[in-house]
Amino acid sequence: MTHDSHHENLAQAILSAHQARFGGPGILPTVSESPDLPAFQQTAWRACRALGFIDIDAHCLAQAWQARAERTGRSDDLSWPDQPQDFGLGSHPADQPAFASCPRALGLYVVAPDANWIKRLATMGIPTLQLRFKSPDPEAVRTEIRAALAAVRGTHVRLFINDHWQIALEEGAWGIHLGQEDLAALGDANLATLRHAGVRLGVSTHGYAEMVLADRVRPSYIAMGAVYPTTLKAMATVPQGIARLMAYADLLNRQQPPYPLVAIGGIDRERLSEVLPSGVGSVAVVRAVLAAPDPRAEAQAFMQAMKGSAAEV
Repeated sequence: MTHDSHHENLAQAILSAHQARFGGPGILPTVSESPDLPAFQQTAWRACRALGFIDIDAHCLAQAWQARAERTGRSDDLSWPDQPQDFGLGSHPADQPAFASCPRALGLYVVAPDANWIKRLATMGIPTLQLRFKSPDPEAVRTEIRAALAAVRGTHVRLFINDHWQIALEEGAWGIHLGQEDLAALGDANLATLRHAGVRLGVSTHGYAEMVLADRVRPSYIAMGAVYPTTLKAMATVPQGIARLMAYADLLNRQQPPYPLVAIGGIDRERLSEVLPSGVGSVAVVRAVLAAPDPRAEAQAFMQAMKGSAAEV
């Protein structure tokens, strides 16, 4: 068997071993379509692309496959990469502390568009809330953040503020949540400011490559999605699905210490039985509660359905 045919057969074997789990187009990219990678990484990259992973995630997986082969001496291992060290997870500089911790199980996590909603939700026994207020006016943002913080004061609610980290910090927020673009724009100095302030930081991820980027800043929790289709915001990636969510959660739960994990995107009560076995410690929702005929009753039903799972507070 030639060197090229060996790698072709290996790519096909990886695809065959995992297509039932992950789906995807099932067609290997040709070698001419492949990036300039070492032969073994190129093989894994082609298989992962055929399984439907976007390019940056296929690269990340290919590197993990290579790292595992070098670590174990087994390039013929067809099992899915699931060890943090093969992805470079947990290799933080000694002088880089983690962000302030939060519970592994954040429970039901409801994202709301304004302080009025936060005030309503704070009376429902929901353990974790997020204010996602969109406005170009800094004073309007400050007013909403201040009102949201006042609404949860004296309660056990954990409130995260989406994006507006400077104002949130000035107003004494307990937690801040950032997307990948906002995280990338922070820079080391602002990250250090957030860490030293003792604020909790949550980070959105949409696949392996973004999980690796999030791990580099050692956040308080990692959100993974969108699990299902959602109409609330335009997504750069297709819905991840349950199989990928389970793979992501399995990898991150092997971290020591493991991150609190939040599943988000198109989750409703009927889908909880699919999401909760993944091992996440929280399920984030928007429309499932806010658009319900009776939001309080729906929130209570959600929390009841989550009892006994890893996501129960």
